[in-house]
Amino acid sequence: MKIVVLCGGLSMERNVSITSGSLICKALRELGHKAVLVDMFYGLEDVEGPIDALFENLPPVETVPVAGEPDLEAVKASRKWKSPSMVGKGVFELCAMADVVFLGLHGACGEDGRIQAALELMGIPYTGSGYLGSALAMDKDLTKQLVRAAGVRTPKWRIASYGREPIEQMVASMDLPCVVKPVDSGSSIGVAIAHTREELVAALEMNRPLGRVILEQYVKGREIQVGVLGGRALPSIEIIPKHGFYDYNNKYVAGAAVEICPAPVDPAVEEALRETALKVHLLLGLKTYSRTDFIMDDAGELYFLEINTLPGMTPTSLMPQEAAAVGIDYNHLCQMIADDAVGGARA
Repeated sequence: MKIVVLCGGLSMERNVSITSGSLICKALRELGHKAVLVDMFYGLEDVEGPIDALFENLPPVETVPVAGEPDLEAVKASRKWKSPSMVGKGVFELCAMADVVFLGLHGACGEDGRIQAALELMGIPYTGSGYLGSALAMDKDLTKQLVRAAGVRTPKWRIASYGREPIEQMVASMDLPCVVKPVDSGSSIGVAIAHTREELVAALEMNRPLGRVILEQYVKGREIQVGVLGGRALPSIEIIPKHGFYDYNNKYVAGAAVEICPAPVDPAVEEALRETALKVHLLLGLKTYSRTDFIMDDAGELYFLEINTLPGMTPTSLMPQEAAAVGIDYNHLCQMIADDAVGGARA
């Protein structure tokens, strides 16, 4: 197949996405596909000649290690094509020539339904969930409202909007410790655990540019995640950071966390984890694959935290590890995701 692998973009998860995209593209080429890696923001501004030739003369792809958080202003300034569009020059034109677009994007304008809606309007097949499910899952507040109404336990939370209430009021209204997190981003960017009023003020100040954040009850316990692939839940995986919580560094620096798959839990807990992950996946109308994050407290109670519609595909990402536990290697996983985009009905 002719496949465009979209990565990069203008999300704070840009660097993670580029790593995911490069590995996906290499895997698809090893499977015999004509896969072209495209940075969604830069597009094809450096390509000379007809763009369809990219499928025949495949540009080289290097495996890019995950770097730190990107300087998005520098990324914007370095684009040669001066356009307000978040989609680079020639991207949609090339996508329209492909059999399928493999979304290696993460975060805003990649995982939030906007690029999915654009591709759907153009009649271009793409991997993962549809625009509505993606948008719902990206908004942690809406997701928590829906899962709570469906009987799924989730930590108590409230939305704090800058400008509507002073930070002092936000601080006074929350019990400590609590978690401060962006409403619509991933990779733990902007997430902080506040144990004191001073730490809470600092976390709120750090996230002020976002406009609003979630203030969530802190639940101490074991971090466990469960992937869903092709309509079934995969074995759970427990994450044990060597220092602190499962933040950006601990997620993407090799050796920063111990990951155990399947998680060492009782069979009844494993069943509950898998059932809940699949329940939330179906509740939001998701397709092909997702990854759900849980906390299990000291009493064995499970708390749903969030769900990811385009799980990371980096060397340290969890979805490939869970798939490997049931005999699905990385290349096979990529093939399954691409096949479902071409042959499956959009949820």
